[in-house]
Amino acid sequence: TLLSHDINLLAYHLPLDAHAELGNNARLAAELDFRVEGCADGELGEGLVWLGAPAASMNSVALGHHLAQRLQREPLLVSGHDREIRRVAWCTGGAQDMISLAYEAGAEAFISGEISERTTHIAREMGISYFAAGHHATERYGVQALGEWLAAEFGIEHRFVDIDNPA
Repeated sequence: TLLSHDINLLAYHLPLDAHAELGNNARLAAELDFRVEGCADGELGEGLVWLGAPAASMNSVALGHHLAQRLQREPLLVSGHDREIRRVAWCTGGAQDMISLAYEAGAEAFISGEISERTTHIAREMGISYFAAGHHATERYGVQALGEWLAAEFGIEHRFVDIDNPA
């Protein structure tokens, strides 16, 4: 239909991941009550690995419960330690390979959407707790915020259709 009407479509969502107000990382932080402190890989609004602190003191198990309650999905936890988590890093979606950036930035925990087999071993060896909270579960908030912003800015109607995906 698009081609027959000479319409182009470009779909690329990394800018939505990084956006400082409407992005997936920003909205996930708000959903999880994290205090945003910056990015491990650039300025806010450009970087993809965000850094911050949980609103309350918690260990890995408590953070896992917090994620499950807020995202309505039980995360997979690879516990790298049993210390209190004071600094957390997150990157929505398939960002498991950014765990080293999170560790180098001083995070005691890293949250992303997906996990690879190697992520388990990296987390344990580095001593950082890793949470695979679901690609869908971590990336649904930015598009909702963008839709609400577009509706307010341009007076258009939008609908977010949430079709659960366990990945």
